[in-house]
Amino acid sequence: MGVLIRTREGVCIAVYAGREGFFWDWDEESGEAAANVRADVWSARSLDEGKTWTDHHRILDGYCGALMNIIQTSSGTVVAPVPIFLRDPDRHESSVYTTVDQGVTWTRSNIVDLGDHGHHGGVDEGAIEEMEDGKLLMLMRTNWDQLWEAVSGDDGRSWRTVRPSGLDASSAPANLLRLNSGKLLLLWNRLYPEGKHEFFRSGGAAAAVAASRHREELSLAFSDDGLSWSEPQVIARDPGGLSYPRAFERRPGEVWITTAFQGNLQMRIDVDDFIVA
Repeated sequence: MGVLIRTREGVCIAVYAGREGFFWDWDEESGEAAANVRADVWSARSLDEGKTWTDHHRILDGYCGALMNIIQTSSGTVVAPVPIFLRDPDRHESSVYTTVDQGVTWTRSNIVDLGDHGHHGGVDEGAIEEMEDGKLLMLMRTNWDQLWEAVSGDDGRSWRTVRPSGLDASSAPANLLRLNSGKLLLLWNRLYPEGKHEFFRSGGAAAAVAASRHREELSLAFSDDGLSWSEPQVIARDPGGLSYPRAFERRPGEVWITTAFQGNLQMRIDVDDFIVA
């Protein structure tokens, strides 16, 4: 799984999890992953609109969860959230890789580590966007009934403000997109189905606490500042699950939405249909 961006300078940059050498195994008795779990992260560049790719670099030697998005900030820095698997206790946490030379070299930020234990424990699979004030907002998956957020004031090089976002959520990743209008669009799986107050939870080897596994509805919300959000609206339902959303604004106000891991959602929305005056 990977993410792709075409920068304003015309360079295509891909960041992706390499399949060669991929390995995952969890020992239920010991509560630990195998010593040799691996899902490296690589980057590559194209200067000819994707016809050929060069500068293949392994930027993470280890194991990562899903890559949710990649952006170029107003100052030109390319920023990609890359979750990291940590040991003792085994858990997932979040970091961000940045490049100021169009993907030739990369720098990793500090790791946002909030502890936990389990094969889905920690703060994981962050999605990132630039806010109106130029700061970067990262929303991260947790098992604690809401998304957690981190804020960076230096184009993703460091993350010093980390806190609960107040956005109720199941144990599933969100995605962010800054629209042409300047608004932020958030896509995610809420804590419970619309109108309900409970859903199946699981913990055990997955995490230290039993988390909601609700993925039957995909919701959206909008924000002008990344701090306050509009009332969530359900845009799709599937009892088989809809998760790991992706969004692309094909033209101003027209957004294409898909789900990567769960469900085969392919839809187009007109943003004006969902914004309440």
